[in-house]
Amino acid sequence: MDFVYFDAGGGHKSAALALQSVIEAERYPWTVRLVNLQEVLDPLDVFRKVTGIRLQDLYNRMLAKGWTLGSRHLLPVMQRVLRTYHARSVNLLVDFWKERTPDMVVSLVPNLDRALFESLDKGLPGTPFVTILTDLADYPPHFWIEQQPQYFICGTEQATQQAYALGHPSSCVFQTSGMILRPAFYQPPLVDKSVELAKLGLRPDLPTGIVLFGGEGSNVMFSIARRLGNSKLDLQLILICGRNARLKQRLEALKTRNCIFVEGFTKEIPHYMALSEFFIGKPGPGSISEALKMGLPVIVESNAWTLPQELFNAQWVRDQSVGIVLNNFRQIETAVKQLLTADSLSKMQARIRGSNNRAVFEIPPILERIMAEHRARAHAASSSRLPKAEQRYESA
Repeated sequence: MDFVYFDAGGGHKSAALALQSVIEAERYPWTVRLVNLQEVLDPLDVFRKVTGIRLQDLYNRMLAKGWTLGSRHLLPVMQRVLRTYHARSVNLLVDFWKERTPDMVVSLVPNLDRALFESLDKGLPGTPFVTILTDLADYPPHFWIEQQPQYFICGTEQATQQAYALGHPSSCVFQTSGMILRPAFYQPPLVDKSVELAKLGLRPDLPTGIVLFGGEGSNVMFSIARRLGNSKLDLQLILICGRNARLKQRLEALKTRNCIFVEGFTKEIPHYMALSEFFIGKPGPGSISEALKMGLPVIVESNAWTLPQELFNAQWVRDQSVGIVLNNFRQIETAVKQLLTADSLSKMQARIRGSNNRAVFEIPPILERIMAEHRARAHAASSSRLPKAEQRYESA
């Protein structure tokens, strides 16, 4: 079984690794192989040919620098480039699948699912193809959900309805209770919060906010730290900079009235969230879902700099009443003051406690069901001696 991911933003690979770990821990009879699609398609990477930078690296640099203004207009341009190289991508992938011969291919990437499906259908006809959306919703057209006979696993009702709207039958669309999270987020924190805060140079009697903008960090974190760090509000911050070493250095040199703790790249996000009362960050599906799993109301931003596929996430936060959505982080002090009023914070925390995202544990049984049903249909089609084209349609 091959899990296809991109190392852009970190969320796709993180989801693939989380699923792989659960499948291994629960002893499913599968060997999960991770496929970095960027590496497979490197010979055709036109973005590297033009800029000298891989597409995934270009994306990560945009996030770190905050160069996302107008990204909703850049997405169609990128998709046109992908369409130009579609036939060559398919041919390259056909040879790839023939060499690997997976029993199932699971995609955790957007934009390239048509090429993945067509190449699999040509190289290994009848092999089931599954797309797991790692966003709360699709951003049509041609982002996550394509009109082709395959399976979809969606984390929200919105995404499920989008799949139905494009003609996919309910037998091929599965809905989970949320986004994929690492199993570590389901382990109860066995720490003394006061002791752990003291180790970080923070006080146990003050509300603590965690500021996180993905694995690449974001320069907007410096502005947030300066505003809240010198606010008249009594609070403290844990700032996770990811791989952005320059940002970490700037934050460590920042002098503020309120205490801040600065961390670089870490896998201990559940630990730091367990020490916090609220979350500040971009409206990424992973970060929002992690914060909510840890019981933290969220403060996110939605404006012209927001990635187009994340615009729905901000609206979802509003609809679920689990946080505050700002037009600009210049309003962060007002938002935190509003959030920390006793009535507002307690109501949001109660709503968050009412959710129960267990998607990472729900998906392996879904994959098992797809595999079993696919084999049963393929066997029935073979037994009835249908023409090959009809067998392929029935099995999909």
